[in-house]
Formats: sequence, C-alpha cells, structure tokens
Amino acid sequence: MTKRQAEDRYTARLATDEADIASALRLRYRVFVTELGADGPGVDHVLQVERDEFDAVFDHLVLVDRWADPAQGEHVVGVYRLLPCDRMRQIGRFYSASEFDLAPLLASGRRLLELGRSCIHADHRGGTGMFHLWNALARYVIEREIEILFGAASFPGTDLARLAAPLSLLHHAHLAPPALRVRALGDDPARQHLLPAAQVDRRLALAQTPALIKAYLRLGGYVGDGVFVDHAFNTTDVCLVMDTAAMSRKHKDFYVRKGESA
Repeated sequence: MTKRQAEDRYTARLATDEADIASALRLRYRVFVTELGADGPGVDHVLQVERDEFDAVFDHLVLVDRWADPAQGEHVVGVYRLLPCDRMRQIGRFYSASEFDLAPLLASGRRLLELGRSCIHADHRGGTGMFHLWNALARYVIEREIEILFGAASFPGTDLARLAAPLSLLHHAHLAPPALRVRALGDDPARQHLLPAAQVDRRLALAQTPALIKAYLRLGGYVGDGVFVDHAFNTTDVCLVMDTAAMSRKHKDFYVRKGESA
C-alpha cells in the first residue's frame, strides 16, 4: 500500500448514526474484551459489544475504513469517546470520577474534555490511522476552546509489581502540578509498588508504557497521583491530564498544525 493509498483509506469524524455507534461498540468488545480480557456489567457476550450508560451522552469520534463495507458493520476501526464539560451535566458526573478524585479539575473553572475508551483495531495499528484520529481530536478541541483534556489511560494487567518501572517513571517524572493533580480513589497510600527514582530504568520503563500514554507525555501531558486497579477491565489505570495553555510552543504548534491539516 502506498502512502497516498493509506491516507485515502481513512477518515476520522464524529459518529453520525446508529450504524457508526454499533460498529464502535463492537470494536471496543474486540479490543477490550477479546484482546485484553475485560468483563463487567457493560459487556454483552451475546451481541459482542462493550457499552455503558455514558455512551448516550458522549460524542464518539470514529476512525472509518473507507475500504470496508458499512453494511457488514465493521467500518469503524478506531474510536475515541469524548465528553465536554457542558455535556457532563446531562449525566451528572464524568466517567473517570468512579476512579479518580477530580476535584482539582472541577474547581479550576476551565473548559474540560474527558477522553476515554480509545482503541484501534489490531489490523490498523502502526499506520496513519492514529494520525487521523489525532487530527480530528485537535479540531474538536480547538473548535470548542477546550482548556484541559483528561481521562483514564490503561496499562494491561493488574500486577503492580510487574508494572513498577513505568508507574514509577510516571510518578517521579510526569506528575501533574498540584493545581491539576487528581488522585486515584482507593490507591495504596504506602505506594509499595513504586521504585525510588534512582532505581528506575527509563529505557525499560518507556518500553513497558503504552503508546497512547507516551504520545500524551510527548505533548506535555501529566499523570495524576496514584493508580486505580480495575479488576473488571483487567487494567491498571492512571489519569492523564493535559493543560493546553501550558504546552510548550513546540508542542502547541505541532498540535494546532495537526488540527488544521486534515
């Protein structure tokens, strides 16, 4: 496949109809349930969809494979779930409030956007698909004058000892400033899984860090304090926080340029 063919294959946009949503929910099942072993009340093994009560309120940013047949229901190959603060009032809370104390963000008085349920079909990773999603997300943020992006981001598995290196690196090098420092609910106050900063092998830690988390860190993002172990989803979650006003000029130019490029 040529670069131009890859560019022409995808488009990223907000879901426009029930067919888009249904395809997105099936994709989430494929990634979160089949690949990562998630389970819980929102998992429907018969219909093979993953959903919850927030889906009716969130915007769904979908990556569409133009080569797929929409009639087969598999045209959505990537998804982001977005909840701007003004829409949050319809359901009364942000999704990640069940895992993190969001009081610092809520008290900031700034325009918030919660991100979640981000995933891409295994056959479409490592190419231009993620760039299309980032372009569309940047446009969404710019058009709505969003000031702070946040949301839970996951490490596969719940073994904190195995995740000690990346979690320690995030804690020591990428902790959010106090004014934006959300805290994980039920986090172990002893932090027994954390290594001293001097013992963290940065190279190993980054190798164990999911690509999406590394992408936010490169853009100047932070993590909140502590982790939430989600046994139902078989993940260990951190809260990513990005202050668009505090981005370095280099990062902001990249972000805005991406938002204007497609």
